[in-house]
Amino acid sequence: MALRRAITKRLIDGYRSIGPSTNTKIFRQYVNSPNLMDRIIGIRIESVAPPPKREETTAVKGLSVSETKKLLRIYQTEKVKAKLREIPKSSICYLEFVQICRETCGNNDEQGSQMAKSLDHSGCVVVLGDIVFLHPHQIAKSMEAMINQSSTLPNDPRKEELYKLEMTKKCIDIKARRIVKAELYCGLGFLAAQTIGLLRLTFWELSWDVMEPICFFVTSLHFLLGYFFFLRTSTEPSFEGFYRQRFNTKQKKLMESHGFDVLRYTELNSLFAPLQCKSHVSAAYH
Repeated sequence: MALRRAITKRLIDGYRSIGPSTNTKIFRQYVNSPNLMDRIIGIRIESVAPPPKREETTAVKGLSVSETKKLLRIYQTEKVKAKLREIPKSSICYLEFVQICRETCGNNDEQGSQMAKSLDHSGCVVVLGDIVFLHPHQIAKSMEAMINQSSTLPNDPRKEELYKLEMTKKCIDIKARRIVKAELYCGLGFLAAQTIGLLRLTFWELSWDVMEPICFFVTSLHFLLGYFFFLRTSTEPSFEGFYRQRFNTKQKKLMESHGFDVLRYTELNSLFAPLQCKSHVSAAYH
């Protein structure tokens, strides 16, 4: 329509600028010309072209619509991050995460889903299945530690460190075992002396009528000591339980006196021997 109006106006202006007779001749030439459409189309289209569209602007002076939308997305993203930082838990379910994004975006389901996906793609959160981890840096540190531990080289210097720690621990275990066995032999001597003393008092010094209640109270005292041992150590009051408890206690004291790094030993041991369930306080009981 705009092209037709421009052509008609052009013809009328040309007709007025030239005399009537001349106009009649020109009109007849145009009408009788076989190239009438070519001549009409030959008129400059630029003269009737619509003015270029101006980029829409918002109420904010100097900002386009796309720039305003970009700032709005940044604002919404920071608002969602602030809400996620307020959550004390390290992970939430995906539905709860999408709900937070939707509330920030004005209860718009589509924008909330897009916001959740953009946060996942940008690495602000980590979405694994139905769980959303809110602290990606913690996962990164854990992955880095796992990679460093799993990437062991043939000539890794940590193997030499582990070997030295194992030799130190072996010496500590041998020394602790000797001390505990010495204590057990002392206990054996005490029980033997007690039995001989009661036997002497029963048949030589006193009578059974006098020694019977004494033996009863001595037996009760032994039971009370066993019960007290169980309350303190949560270990069965048996000879084996007593041995293991005394060995662990002596081993711990010797490790502290020798400056043995138990945590480092456990870390290296789990790194180079992951299939062996070793404990840094395991007793080599024979």
